[in-house]
Amino acid sequence: MRKLGVFSVATALAAATLGVLTSHSATATTPPVAITADDLSTWQTNGIVWAFAQADGVVFAGGTFSAIRPPGSAAGVNEQPAVNFAAFDTTTGAPTGCHLSFTGGTGTVRALTVSPDHKTLYAGGSFGSVNGVGVSNLAAIDIATCTPRNDFHVAVTATVRALTATSDTVYLGGDFQSVAGQTRGHLAAITTTGALKPWTVNTDETARAVEVAADGTHVIVGGDFYTVNGANSHALAVVDATTGAVTKNYPNGFFDNTSVVKDIVTDSTGFYVANEGTGGGVFDGRTAFNYTDWNQRWRDTCLGATQNLALYQSVLYSGSHAHDCSTMGEYPDGNRHHLLAESVDSPALLPWFPDTNDGLGELVGPRVLIVASGGGKDYLWAGGGFTTTNLKAQQGLTRFSNGPDTGAPSVPQVVASSVEPGKVQVRWQSSLDLDDNNLTYNVYRNNGATPVYTVSASSLPWVRPQLTFTDTDVVAGTSYTYRVSASDGTNVSAKSANATTVAAATAETYPARVIADGAGLYWRYDETAGYLADASGNQVAGDNVGYSTRRVVPAAVKGGSTAVTYNGTSQYSYSDRSYPRPTSYSVETWFKTTTTKGGKLVGFGSNTDGRLSASYDKHIYMTNSGQLVFGIYNAGQRTIASGAGLNNGQWHHVVGTQGSNGLRLYVDGNLVASNAAYTTSQDYTGYWHVGGDQLYGWPSLPASNYFAGSIDETAIYPSVLTPAQIAQHHTLGLTG
Repeated sequence: MRKLGVFSVATALAAATLGVLTSHSATATTPPVAITADDLSTWQTNGIVWAFAQADGVVFAGGTFSAIRPPGSAAGVNEQPAVNFAAFDTTTGAPTGCHLSFTGGTGTVRALTVSPDHKTLYAGGSFGSVNGVGVSNLAAIDIATCTPRNDFHVAVTATVRALTATSDTVYLGGDFQSVAGQTRGHLAAITTTGALKPWTVNTDETARAVEVAADGTHVIVGGDFYTVNGANSHALAVVDATTGAVTKNYPNGFFDNTSVVKDIVTDSTGFYVANEGTGGGVFDGRTAFNYTDWNQRWRDTCLGATQNLALYQSVLYSGSHAHDCSTMGEYPDGNRHHLLAESVDSPALLPWFPDTNDGLGELVGPRVLIVASGGGKDYLWAGGGFTTTNLKAQQGLTRFSNGPDTGAPSVPQVVASSVEPGKVQVRWQSSLDLDDNNLTYNVYRNNGATPVYTVSASSLPWVRPQLTFTDTDVVAGTSYTYRVSASDGTNVSAKSANATTVAAATAETYPARVIADGAGLYWRYDETAGYLADASGNQVAGDNVGYSTRRVVPAAVKGGSTAVTYNGTSQYSYSDRSYPRPTSYSVETWFKTTTTKGGKLVGFGSNTDGRLSASYDKHIYMTNSGQLVFGIYNAGQRTIASGAGLNNGQWHHVVGTQGSNGLRLYVDGNLVASNAAYTTSQDYTGYWHVGGDQLYGWPSLPASNYFAGSIDETAIYPSVLTPAQIAQHHTLGLTG
């Protein structure tokens, strides 16, 4: 059990305001992002794309594939032969008339680059011929005629994985040990006519990236290596562009021992590298370096191997399978995000989240990115082994442009309720827009054409705060209907489904007491579907894994509220906001079950999105016999427990507290167990879970991590509730 925290009033309020009210209206994309997340119609491959180059409105793609097909066509349908190479019109995504066939060797193209005058395309990989012309893993193509150049023949003994070209030199890196019959340890330089140059940069392992610095006098090289010309330099080095002498080395330890550089890109101020690590917790992210001293500017520590980079304006775009950016203060270990964006000045993730799947091969998604222009627009192309883009079938290739933005935000999910006279609370989870985190919402009442409320708010895929409108222009006993739409400043979502409630004539005492006693999170489970609404006022939306049964009646608490039922095998809910460890807290919920497999009712864990947590404690779980266990981790599992038999099909109320008086467990208003010695818990940042999460290693381990039964009125407090408060909650729940 690693770490995860709970919460304080200050952090709850700070988190509640994060990205909620803003002073400016939304725009279609959030600067500095200038590429939309809308995927454009693009032809597909039947295999993996490993390399890109571009010139004059044409994108060249190389890889391991045998055919291409139109967008929308299934694999094997309407295919055209394309042996490891294809050329595409940048503006349409359709193939051009340039056809090249790379065969022999292992039959793969791993590197492409274009000469500065756009006359020659250089291709590297593992192949023995191009259109029947014999070559040795490296070829030069005349772009005008789309034919191999007969004056360029260089014997390279193994796979070429990296290429870059200047007006007089082609630099190459890969697996080879010999070029043109002379020893070259994984890196070499040749003239544009194919003559080997004296440039010598010998590494002990494969070179995977090579790029010329902006000054033209240095070359940056990356790969798997640990030494460069005998110097200790792991995965990265800066060398002289003429002699190969090491200008800057990066000793082993600068990058993790198993972390390798997969790609390098440059701009006028510095260079940026993409890393892939092997093993848990190694460096998998991006690093920026300055030319002035060749030192690090910033480092992104997301986990999930980065394969390739592209620069557009002041934004660094990356292709990876980043699954854990918690060390960056971003999303926890869970769903993979395959396309990300960052400013060249900061590693903080920018709001740009189009996505692919893992796809083929090593299951890493995108392998290569490039920016190309055509028809007065700029395009970001992505290639790799993926088979979907933005949840639609699309294999090997996809592309995005600098506009127009045509993607509307997701439709808001809206809940309306009234628990006190003169007020209706309209709550909704902020929407998702893949290229704009700042959206504007309009609230409509009784299907009116004019909004009764407008607000702007920020959201990200992993933090979508709840928003609330309190309607005070209501009459007791009258029914009101509300709908909400979301706009990015250009595109407007459809209006939400109707959310209807009757304005209360008298106050509901139970929720009023929970709120008055300081709940920082309060889920009542009154929604018909979608997210869980927070009634505490702190706007902590609840997201769901699986489709729990909603609107279950009778609920635990007397009145108009309903409950939720979880299936005990895969369903649970979690807070979309993380919290640090609290100094004191209370966990409260009602439950009803007949299960004999136990499961977690409420707890704190490090992960979300369907992946069981690696760190987990501050939880209440049920054993197979119907006993409740309340536990924290503090140099071991520290627990207290109730008696058995609480799986009797009746509603029960449970509260666990921890503070200066230690652990205390209450069932149905009564203290059933305590231990004054345990006053603190693990220190980590995490998410509240209801209905299930990891329990491995805990005492009286139940048969299931997941709870099969009904849950109602879950509340988390940033303080220790008193025995009198807990008894009152139980009484109010029973009597209303």
